[in-house]
Amino acid sequence: MIEAHDLTRQFGSFTAVAGVSFAVADGEIVGMLGPNGAGKTTTLRMITGFLPPSSGRVTLGGRDLFGDDVALRREIGYLPENVALYPEMRVEEYLVWRGHLEGMERGLLRRRLAEVLERCLLADVRRQIIGTLSKGYRQRVGLAGAFLHDPRTLVLDEPTVGLDPKQIIAIRELIRELGRERTLLLSTHILPEVELLCGRVLIIDRGKIVAEGTPTELRERWLGALGVEVEFGAAAPGQRDALLALPGVETAEAHGDGRRFVLGCALGADPRAEIFRLAVARDWTLVELSPTRASLEDIFVRLTTHDEIEAQRAEVAS
Repeated sequence: MIEAHDLTRQFGSFTAVAGVSFAVADGEIVGMLGPNGAGKTTTLRMITGFLPPSSGRVTLGGRDLFGDDVALRREIGYLPENVALYPEMRVEEYLVWRGHLEGMERGLLRRRLAEVLERCLLADVRRQIIGTLSKGYRQRVGLAGAFLHDPRTLVLDEPTVGLDPKQIIAIRELIRELGRERTLLLSTHILPEVELLCGRVLIIDRGKIVAEGTPTELRERWLGALGVEVEFGAAAPGQRDALLALPGVETAEAHGDGRRFVLGCALGADPRAEIFRLAVARDWTLVELSPTRASLEDIFVRLTTHDEIEAQRAEVAS
């Protein structure tokens, strides 16, 4: 487990991160979201030991990352957003060099090298000069280097940037596999990726964590009630009024030619069964009856659009 304890980082008079605390357990994939300049990358650099905090501490398995045990930092693998590679080196040569830096024994390095080349889809370019590779391949070289030494904890900053759709699918599956074996903290701007990969989400803004929980918990906490989309086979007089009269239905907005409605419901209400019974009783053909939930993108926008944050928090607290 890796834990951040009240991390703060200042650059002169500017506070980039202010009192951030969280934990990522073994076998857990946690996603960190935040707009540009929110303090996300600074937090990740402190978590990985690349940047000391102004105050607070980071522990790995209960041990202080910035203590006397320098070898403890080898238990973390880090893929930064901008991967620093040596363009004149060949892929295999670079990874061997990384393994030597990590103090890997020759036999172990040979076995791990073959594994990471295969898992990161690099076997076909192992002898190619890094400077001639596409951005997507360079990203995969960086990922291979991050977990070559088999660290207990992986911190990945934008791991799928620059990849094509086929490569993204393969790397996402690799991230899932790696997350089953170790602690994994993932930062990305691709919000659907967070929902696909992460069991828990941290949203950071202006140097502070403004929301934390599973995607489902965040949707319920910040955007509350269920919505329902209803479409009838044909428009008929009184449809909207009949829907509004149902228990738990607060709004009914008509769309298109008047036979499709988007309903806003009270917190905790689910009127779908009542809508079905209404359609049967009125002999209205029911073409669609489906719930609508806010996406993680909706939550992210609301929490990081500062004119709305205080109003949203007041609404949640009431």
